[in-house]
Amino acid sequence: MPLIFLLGLISFSTQAQYKDNFLITSKFLADENDSNLKNPAFAEAKPVPKNPKFGKGISWMAPDSTFSTKFNLRMQHLYVATYDQVDEDWSSQFLVRRARLKWGGFALSPKLEYKVELGLSNRDISVNSEDGNTRDGSRIILDMVLKWKFAKNWALWVGQTKLPGNRERVISSANLQFVDRSLVNSRFNIDRDAGIQLRGKMMLGESAYISPSFAISQGEGRNITSNNFGGYNYTVHLDILPTGKFAGKGDYVAADLEREETPKIAFGLTYDYNDGAVRQGGQLGSFVYNDQNVYAENSLSSFIADMIFKYRGLSIASEYATRSADLDLQNLSRGFRTGDGFVVQAGYVFPSNIEISGRYTTIRRDNDLSGISDTNEITFGLSRYIVKHSLKVQTDISKITAPGESDGDIRFRAQVEMQF
Repeated sequence: MPLIFLLGLISFSTQAQYKDNFLITSKFLADENDSNLKNPAFAEAKPVPKNPKFGKGISWMAPDSTFSTKFNLRMQHLYVATYDQVDEDWSSQFLVRRARLKWGGFALSPKLEYKVELGLSNRDISVNSEDGNTRDGSRIILDMVLKWKFAKNWALWVGQTKLPGNRERVISSANLQFVDRSLVNSRFNIDRDAGIQLRGKMMLGESAYISPSFAISQGEGRNITSNNFGGYNYTVHLDILPTGKFAGKGDYVAADLEREETPKIAFGLTYDYNDGAVRQGGQLGSFVYNDQNVYAENSLSSFIADMIFKYRGLSIASEYATRSADLDLQNLSRGFRTGDGFVVQAGYVFPSNIEISGRYTTIRRDNDLSGISDTNEITFGLSRYIVKHSLKVQTDISKITAPGESDGDIRFRAQVEMQF
């Protein structure tokens, strides 16, 4: 019933907007200078570029201006080699790390936007950890979401997409500073889920901004088709930009490719409660069974704090994450991912668009029942941005060890990213 009511509100709002749009369509199309974009009916619509640029996608708008779409394709080709110092063993592989198709635009009114993203690589569509809860179908859908701008500073999202979580996870995998995200993200992020989100943005004073977000979602992650286990997932997030907006939305883009002229900093706080979770990380990880071969429900509480700083090619980012479980369940098929982690990374982009970077990560489990291991990781990276993040070559080398140990894994990665 709430969804039907919501769709009714959207329909009423967009139909009224559509009538206004339709009356001015002829004049709008006849004006080659796009001066009608100043009309309030199209104030939020972006003009379709006549000569698309590399990295900006392919855009199209309907002749009557009732909908628009933009298509992007991107791919990542990865080589990774790992040397196990303990067993003195090498392993290596080439793979398509990510292959994505993306669409986005508006329907009937610029106030009603949509986003679709599909993942085509094996890593994107694998069903191994879903335990049949996708009905053994592929997990091709990453994002499938409607965004209704029902007020000046507020939007309601409905569908499957990223939850408003830690910065490193919300930053697109196309816009990373290293070949891939940190261990803190892989152990503690809340990823994607299906549900509803309320997102706001407002100005404080002359330049500062805050962006609160709230979400209620199913709690088991993306593309789960079985009935809801346990309860729902509840997320609260707050972004704070005390020094104003970043150039090119750089608070959610790694590396200072825009070379901020004044120091810019942003902070993020996330709290997530997954009621009756049955996967190791709530939305991620394998499903957990007890000794009766029944799903083991355990509520998980996660808190994440993050920050990012940029100034004249220098960037610094850091995150702290902690997760706890309500119950200390024993005799499980695998443990829930509880504990805490910290990561800090920094990089400098030279005028030649070559960047050097470094990252330190530490992970600690909270008890012997946890499904994660104590880990330290040091990474050094080198990147060449040919067309910013749209075409780049990245390499990094890491040493991964257990606390107090000198031997561990040495890993080298090289990756080419292309998107248009």
